[in-house]
Amino acid sequence: MFLDFSEPSISRKYQSHLFNGRSNALTKPQYLRYGGKWVSRGRRALANSRNQASYNRDSCQGKRNHKDNHKLLCRTMEGSMDKQSSGNSGCIWHPFTQSALDSTPIKIVRGEGAYLYAESGTRYLDAISSWWCNLHGHGHPYITKKLCEQAQKLEHVIFANFTHEPALELVSKLAPLLPEGLERFFFSDNGSTSIEIAMKIAVQYYYNQNKAKSHFVGLSNAYHGDTFGAMSIAGTSPTTVPFHDLFLPSSTIAAPYYGKEELAIAQAKTVFSESNVAAFIYEPLLQGAGGMLMYNPEGLKEILKLAKHYGVLCIADEILTGFGRTGPLFASEFTDIPPDIICLSKGLTGGYLPLALTVTTKEIHDAFVSQDRMKALLHGHTFTGNPLGCSAALASLDLTLSPECLQQRQMIERCHQEFQEAHGSLWQRCEVLGTVLALDYPAEATGYFSQYRDHLNRFFLERGVLLRPLGNTLYVLPPYCIQEEDLRIIYSHLQDALCLQPQ
Repeated sequence: MFLDFSEPSISRKYQSHLFNGRSNALTKPQYLRYGGKWVSRGRRALANSRNQASYNRDSCQGKRNHKDNHKLLCRTMEGSMDKQSSGNSGCIWHPFTQSALDSTPIKIVRGEGAYLYAESGTRYLDAISSWWCNLHGHGHPYITKKLCEQAQKLEHVIFANFTHEPALELVSKLAPLLPEGLERFFFSDNGSTSIEIAMKIAVQYYYNQNKAKSHFVGLSNAYHGDTFGAMSIAGTSPTTVPFHDLFLPSSTIAAPYYGKEELAIAQAKTVFSESNVAAFIYEPLLQGAGGMLMYNPEGLKEILKLAKHYGVLCIADEILTGFGRTGPLFASEFTDIPPDIICLSKGLTGGYLPLALTVTTKEIHDAFVSQDRMKALLHGHTFTGNPLGCSAALASLDLTLSPECLQQRQMIERCHQEFQEAHGSLWQRCEVLGTVLALDYPAEATGYFSQYRDHLNRFFLERGVLLRPLGNTLYVLPPYCIQEEDLRIIYSHLQDALCLQPQ
């Protein structure tokens, strides 16, 4: 366990307001105890705080007094806890889960480093960084400390013409690290939304200049999210079939995979030459959910040159690849042609809180600056620029830029390469890019709904490894804090999986 922060500091003024001098007030407030039990003391704190809030309970709820409220609250919490403990999760609709076929969701109670701990006592090695977002391990004390400090200052404020120090500090630290020219930041709260914002910016950028451009171009096998715009630019996919009639106008070109660069470049030239193309959207060098597919940076460079030539905006989706996943801080560094817009999320906060950024050039931003209010980017979300998310991002960035983190990333890449050299020929495909190892299980059935997917998933869970396959594609994308011996455990199970025969 990294840290127990059960007794954060709190001002006397706030204690007085929260508990109003009640004899049963807590003298040592306990908001959250990492990995510990908080219910018995937390009930009292929560009951008291709700009963001593700014409204009057007597006027709002008639004759119900403090004691009755306390009992009611405790009964409600006990009932809720019992339901959770019994494993009754039927009321929760889980993402990418077929409840009629999949097993009961595993209840995780805590995380530490590269490991997750289930209520049953089982320990799981998080080989995929909990959907690619956890950079530095679960329960990292530095990020936790910074979050606690910020929570006692400012938890949230409207971001429409308001700002705060964590956001200002974050953009000032990120700007010099990003590809050249990217210096105008728009905040949101998840990767799909950052893509939607980039698409809206691209269309309105031309609209504000009295130009009609609304067509988008993406790469085959891409994935940019599950909102309608993001789905539209990824082309046809088994997961998006019900929605095809609602897609925005878009085209896909071949990705510049090794040996197929000429086809991709030729298709790009044809499509980009059309007058209504607003933007080209791409995952630089690594296509995540499409199968952890890796492609040639030189091929991408030629496509970006064509986009610039035809006046097509380039949008880099670095939601997965950002913050060191592929080796350099951003995968866009593999080419010397910076994008016009970059989308960041996932590892932005180290996996602690939802936060995303859509970052543009000054030239694009200036097209929205006008005496005409209608030319502003009329887009926003309730939690845009949340101070807690920004604080987590600042802490995560500090860790990412440390020499120790660089050494860890280099160690992961070295271990992946050693595995590839020793065992890569046994797999249908075995590729390494930075901290990402991608393998295709040798099978005739491929694709997201391959019969091997469920069998492989179960195989690794039974061995205490969280390694969620993409069809018959397995990948290792661990937190940077993982130890070499843990990687060896994963590799050993990967080799054992080669003998698996679906029943």
